[in-house]
Amino acid sequence: MSGAPVVVVGAGPVGLTAALLLARRGLPVCVLERHAEPYGSPRAVHLDDEALRALADAGVVDGFLAVSRPARGLRLLDARSRVLAEFGREAAAGLHGWPQASMFHQPDLERLLREAVDREPLVEVRTGAEVTGLTPRPDGVTVHLADRSVTASAVLGCDGAHSTVRRLVGARMRDLGRPARWLVLDLRSDDPLAVWPGVHQVCDPGRAATFMPVAGNRYRFEARLAPGERAADLPLARLLASFAADGAEVVRTAEYVYRAQVADRWRAGRVLLAGDAAHLTPPFIGQGLGLGLRDVHQVTWKLAAVLGGADEALLDTHQAERAPHARALVRLAVLVGALMTGGGRGADALRHAVLAGVGRVPAVAAFATDSRTPPLRRGPLVERSGRSGRRLAGTLLPRAHVAVDGRRCPLDEVLGGGTASLSRTGRGLAVHAGGRRTEVEDADGVLTAWLGSARSVVVRPDRIVRSAT
Repeated sequence: MSGAPVVVVGAGPVGLTAALLLARRGLPVCVLERHAEPYGSPRAVHLDDEALRALADAGVVDGFLAVSRPARGLRLLDARSRVLAEFGREAAAGLHGWPQASMFHQPDLERLLREAVDREPLVEVRTGAEVTGLTPRPDGVTVHLADRSVTASAVLGCDGAHSTVRRLVGARMRDLGRPARWLVLDLRSDDPLAVWPGVHQVCDPGRAATFMPVAGNRYRFEARLAPGERAADLPLARLLASFAADGAEVVRTAEYVYRAQVADRWRAGRVLLAGDAAHLTPPFIGQGLGLGLRDVHQVTWKLAAVLGGADEALLDTHQAERAPHARALVRLAVLVGALMTGGGRGADALRHAVLAGVGRVPAVAAFATDSRTPPLRRGPLVERSGRSGRRLAGTLLPRAHVAVDGRRCPLDEVLGGGTASLSRTGRGLAVHAGGRRTEVEDADGVLTAWLGSARSVVVRPDRIVRSAT
C-alpha cells in the first residue's frame, strides 16, 4: 500500500466522514479545505437510518444521536394551514436500530466529526488550502495548491456544489429538473413552539413552504420564491404565524437555488467525486446529505482495496453503482415536489381531493414514512439472480442486534470490516468473517424476518448484500 496519503478535498460532513472511514482502514489521509474556518451555518437538517450506517462505521453515531432527535413524520397542509394528510412515524428504532429519520443542526454534526478527526492520528486537516490543479501520476495524483504541491495516492472530491475537483477532471452536471429559488430561515426559540413535532409541507402552488422543528431550540422555515421576487417581498410574520413561530429569533436568512443534477463523470483515474460534487437534489425527500454519506461509505472500502493491490477496475463500480441510485432519488425528489407543490388551480383542486383520502390508507402511509432507498443495480458487486437475489441483493443488511456467547451486540461488530456471509443453521444463524465462523442468535427476530426464504447472504464491507440464495 502506497505511503502517500489519500487527499480528501472538502472538510464538510461528507469529506470528514470519508477521512474517518479511510483512516479506519489504515490509510493516511490529508483533508484540504479552502476555507480558513469551519462553515458555521446549517444546511442539511435530516438523515435517515441507512445513512447513519456511515456515521456508525466512522465512529460518531452515538454522538450524533445525542444531538439529534427523531423526526415524527410529515403533514401536508393547504394554503390556509389545514391538514390535507398526515403520515406519522414512531420514534422507536427502525430496521437498523436507530430512528428511521433524525433531525439535526449541521454545525453540531460537523463539530463531532472535527473532534473525531482531531483524535485520529492518520488524518491531517489543512485549512486555507485551495486546490488549483491535478496531475495524474503512475501511482497516484499530484495535487497542486497555490503555494505547494501534495503527492496523493488518490483524491476524493467532496468539495460541494461548486466543486473545483469536478471542474478539473472535466465532469459536467446534467439537469434532471428545473432549478427553483427558495428562501431559508433558521430560527431559534428558547420556549418550545406549540407546533406538531414533524415536518409541515404547505402544498400551495402559489406559496409552497416547509416548516420543521430541527433539534433543541432550533427550527427551519423555507418558502419558494416566485421569479423576480425578493426575500423582502414576503409577508414573513404572517407566514411564520401559521406555525406559532412569528416570535422566534431569526438567526440566519439565506436564499438557495435548489437544483436537480447528477455529474456525467465520477472518476478520472484515481480522482473520484462524492457528495454534492457528484449530485444535487431538491429537499423534498431529505436525501441531500444522505446521498453523500452513502457515496463515501461505498467508495472508501473500494479505494482501500485498490491501494492494497486490488484491480483498479474496482473503482469503475463507484459511478456504476452510485450514479443510478443518486438519479433515482433526485428524480423522486423532483416528482414529490411537483406532486406536493406544482401546477395551478386545477392541479391544486385535484391534490386536495386525492390527499383527503390517502392519509387513511395504511400502504400509502407506510410508503411515505419508509426510509429504505432503492437497491443498487445488478453489476460486478451485486448479483441479483434467483428469487432471493432479486429481493435482497443490492439492499442494505439490517444492523440488527445479535447474541454471541450470551453477549448482545450489533451484527456489524461480528461482520468485521471485510466481506462476510450470514447463513441459516440448524440452530439459528452463523456469520463467516475473517476466516472465522461465529454462531449468533437473532436477538430480536429482525434478521430471520428479513431473510425470509433466503438461506444465506454474502455481505460487502459497506453492508450491502452482494448475493443471496
